[in-house]
Amino acid sequence: MGQATRRIDHWQDPDAPKPTSRKTSASTFVQDVEGRVLLLKRVDNDLWTIPTGGVKKGETVGEGGVRECREETGLDVEVIGLVGVFSTPDHVIVYMHGDKVDEVRQPINICLRARVVGGQITPEPDEAAEVRWVAPEELGSYPIHPALMARIRHGLSGAAPYVS
Repeated sequence: MGQATRRIDHWQDPDAPKPTSRKTSASTFVQDVEGRVLLLKRVDNDLWTIPTGGVKKGETVGEGGVRECREETGLDVEVIGLVGVFSTPDHVIVYMHGDKVDEVRQPINICLRARVVGGQITPEPDEAAEVRWVAPEELGSYPIHPALMARIRHGLSGAAPYVS
């Protein structure tokens, strides 16, 4: 998505527009040796998130998660597990270009647990305004969408993979 595209996330909103599509995305929940979580600040809605993006044709979910993390943060990761599958109809995303609605999506997200194996933090300007490691106890001071916070909380819990 280019800088002219805006993203509006709806959560448990009865007035949200009806989805026109579903698309699979992969996100990566990454912690460092101190237990801090890798977060980035999106440029299309100014919310903090874990690395996330659409899975492209010809790649696996794992490959998509690794690629998105590298593109958004500059860090190379390897997948070491599954946090869960998040597909609740409570989350609807509206993508707009100017005043025109391009798409209304109900996402299907596969959240992968990953660890850093290389690279260095270098945010991609079209994707992330900032990238940083955040201690779990500091997460409440960051504007994070409820759907993303659910993934983060489940990743921190270490519980069996979540499926919704």
